[in-house]
Amino acid sequence: MLWLIKRLKKYERGSDQAPNKRNALVTAMSTNLTAAPPLLPALEAPQRVIDTVAGRINLYESAPQDRAPALPPLLLIHSINAAASAAEVRPLFEHYRRERMVIAMELPGYGFSERSDRLYTPRLMTDAVLAVLDLLAREHGALPVDVLALSLSSEFAARAAMEAPHRIGRLALVSPTGLSRLKARRAPTGSTGYKPRLHAVLRWPRWSQGLFETLTSPVVIRYFLRKTWGSPHIDPQLWPYCVQTAQQEGARFAPLCFLSMVLFSQDIHTVYESLQCPVWISMATRGDFTNYRGLALLQTANPWNTQKVPGGALPYFEDLPDFVARLAPFWSGEPGSVAGA
Repeated sequence: MLWLIKRLKKYERGSDQAPNKRNALVTAMSTNLTAAPPLLPALEAPQRVIDTVAGRINLYESAPQDRAPALPPLLLIHSINAAASAAEVRPLFEHYRRERMVIAMELPGYGFSERSDRLYTPRLMTDAVLAVLDLLAREHGALPVDVLALSLSSEFAARAAMEAPHRIGRLALVSPTGLSRLKARRAPTGSTGYKPRLHAVLRWPRWSQGLFETLTSPVVIRYFLRKTWGSPHIDPQLWPYCVQTAQQEGARFAPLCFLSMVLFSQDIHTVYESLQCPVWISMATRGDFTNYRGLALLQTANPWNTQKVPGGALPYFEDLPDFVARLAPFWSGEPGSVAGA
């Protein structure tokens, strides 16, 4: 993927390729997507689509049938990548639905949510999270809900908690972004790493769809899942679903924004430092998401509960009992260690 982006940047500057080679590359990347089969639900649960300021948002919902939940509702938010969906939180959804109300949302541009051609930004994603939190408050009472977010979506959940602290009681971040470098990211509010010229190149009609098909071919998706896991033993159900969801109409628009860096907040340290709710962090020990040096830069009023959880960036796929056992004291409000092993 990085190779392709570097090549695209050369095209943006005029390219050093001969015209015949350039035309060959464009031809190879401009194939049309064949009609994909209808997308199947990511989770075995009732679905509904709500209209929000961020467009149509898909929700999966489930609640215990045999007893009143002892814990507040839990909102699960998948990560951001080329083939993301609520399928990424399936083990957590299946576990927690037995003991509490669980809602898994699909962010704009993904799954059954709106995938229109627009600029996907942290503001849009945060507005989607806030809209779901407002809905939960109307339907389940104004008490704060718990939220668990994956990877880059941790930044959107944190921003929602900053802007509406009364809506989120506890915030769990699994392999969160924005903490890998010893360089403070405290730019003006709302700043992003957006590269508009690169985005324009990525969106060029003659190759945009072909490029996305290349990045989301079954082989490439398997490759990136292995990097996420830090192991070849990826989840056998997640991989084919990632392939299927990436084949849907409009699937490329949000990922191309991701590649152009517009979804990465340059003020995220300020956002993280503003959080008033308890925060729990799962840090991977394998794969591409093991660098959390930036935690040392945060100046938070309340120490975060950080845990090195054995496995890749989505460790609950590998050892669900261990993961939920680590989280249980946090959800129940018991004091936890600041730097768990």
